[in-house]
Amino acid sequence: MNLGEVSQVAVKGAEHDSRERRPHPKCLEGTRVALLNHIYRLSDTKEMNRLIWLHGTAGVGKSAVAFTVAERMRGLKMTEETKVETRLGGTFFFSRRHTKRRTTGYFFMTLAYQLAQNFPSVQTDINIAIRKDPTLLDPDKSLRKQMEGLFLQPLRKLQSRLRECPPLTFVVDALDECTSESPNVPSFEFRDEGESESELTELISLLAQALCDPDLPVIHILVTSRSEAHIHEAMLNEDVRPLLCEIPVMISGEGVSATISLDGADVDEDIYRFLEHSFRKLRNRSPTFPQPTKDQIEKLAIRAGRRFIVASTMMKFIDDRQNDPRDRLHLMLDLASELLPGTDVYELYDHILFTCADPKLAYLHLSVVTALTDPLPISQISELLGPGQGRDVEKVLVQLRSIINIPPDSNLPVNIYHSSVRDYVSHCSNSSLYITSPHSLLAHSSLRLMMQELPDRSTLLEALSALKKQNQAMEPHDPKNLARSLSFIVQPPEPMQVLITFMWLRGNRSSELQFWLETLDGCAWLETLDGCAWLQIQGRTGCRPRCHKAGWTSLTGCRPSPGETWLTLFRPYWQEYSRRWFYKTRRRPSTGHY
Repeated sequence: MNLGEVSQVAVKGAEHDSRERRPHPKCLEGTRVALLNHIYRLSDTKEMNRLIWLHGTAGVGKSAVAFTVAERMRGLKMTEETKVETRLGGTFFFSRRHTKRRTTGYFFMTLAYQLAQNFPSVQTDINIAIRKDPTLLDPDKSLRKQMEGLFLQPLRKLQSRLRECPPLTFVVDALDECTSESPNVPSFEFRDEGESESELTELISLLAQALCDPDLPVIHILVTSRSEAHIHEAMLNEDVRPLLCEIPVMISGEGVSATISLDGADVDEDIYRFLEHSFRKLRNRSPTFPQPTKDQIEKLAIRAGRRFIVASTMMKFIDDRQNDPRDRLHLMLDLASELLPGTDVYELYDHILFTCADPKLAYLHLSVVTALTDPLPISQISELLGPGQGRDVEKVLVQLRSIINIPPDSNLPVNIYHSSVRDYVSHCSNSSLYITSPHSLLAHSSLRLMMQELPDRSTLLEALSALKKQNQAMEPHDPKNLARSLSFIVQPPEPMQVLITFMWLRGNRSSELQFWLETLDGCAWLETLDGCAWLQIQGRTGCRPRCHKAGWTSLTGCRPSPGETWLTLFRPYWQEYSRRWFYKTRRRPSTGHY
């Protein structure tokens, strides 16, 4: 039996070696030796199942370690005779930048697909489970039931056959990137941090329960994340703690104690080795480039502050293939003289942006890239932003190659190299280059495109009908009823008028919107049955408003600014529209990849 249904819902981009994750971060040979050997020793343990938790701050190389471990396990066969079955059970690399990789809804589906690829004998069991309960492939299905049907049952079938084999290993990267967004819930139904933390806690608890199942073969799960308080708390729960192998960890042997971690003293030497290797590759490609001196490399390594993301960004800046690497090296050495050892990576990003021709425009375009629901190619970013803000997008982003991955194929989306870039632009306090909110800019851009697509702007009915098609959250209405409810329209629609009227008719009667009643359409609505009924209610509460045309005045005496209206009321709707516009444009034949 095939895995057609599972294949359709499994998130291929979440696999460690997926094309979506290129370039794949990995540990350079000869680096992270103590850390990797410690993980490999834990992975070889057959006495009991383990939850190996590797955590640290942003940019210290967690994903590179996860990728390297996954590659090694994939290269190890379960037995000497097998040609297919390897010790890598499956991988899931979470990412806030991708819709299906920032939720647990696809987690067990994706692991089940990879498990069946590795062990073809369990394909039948997975298909039987899906036939019995097709909703297992629904991302909103109970996570516990998904785990039971798609993960535990297939693994139980392998227990007897793998009894004498080395343990299986699963790798889960960037657990903190899970943001609790269900793919089937409209994006404007915002969720708070508590809900995301609850989802992570549930996943960690379920993985611990799986490891305690006596009918499973020996398995280990490597999980990486940032050192966040709610993840620490979940890992210390009484059902998780007995299974936990935490890194950083203090080890001792032969009278010597050492700490195994992502940012220990040995990392300085690893970063020096990484820089030396990178400069050697640059010289092989550009023979005229002089090899930096040992002192120069040491200077850069020290300023990296044991953070591989800083060292990697330095090298991408020097070797951007657009500028003379000798000039860029001198710029970076001068910068290294200004920065303190272990400086915040945000300062490095600031300095890189200031090397651009227009630093503020570069910052704006970078913030747009990080704010997109899903990554887009440069051409579509330019189209989305329009002729004003979208000018020279490619020329600007090319100057940021050290922090943005721009594929050679222009039809492929651009991506930030590291999540710290998103953190950098998420708050205006992180940079002096902040101009405007990228969400506000995208709101205006999406609305502009929305209005351009309307076939005829002569009536608000047509505008709302078009908007309705883009918004899953709207309840279905009978067209005749909708037409009757909009029979008061007296003037052609403008974008703000469309959305304000839409919100008012949907029942939002807040004081922030009552200035709409001063418009011609607002005054006309007050003459309808609904308007009269609303006025009667206002009169009974002692807050009866009056139309200026007939003496109406605002309840608050002031009206909000357009920017305030956008941010407080319309962000949910532009998000949903822009998401749909992204997917529609990404399916255009010209892209060839979606």
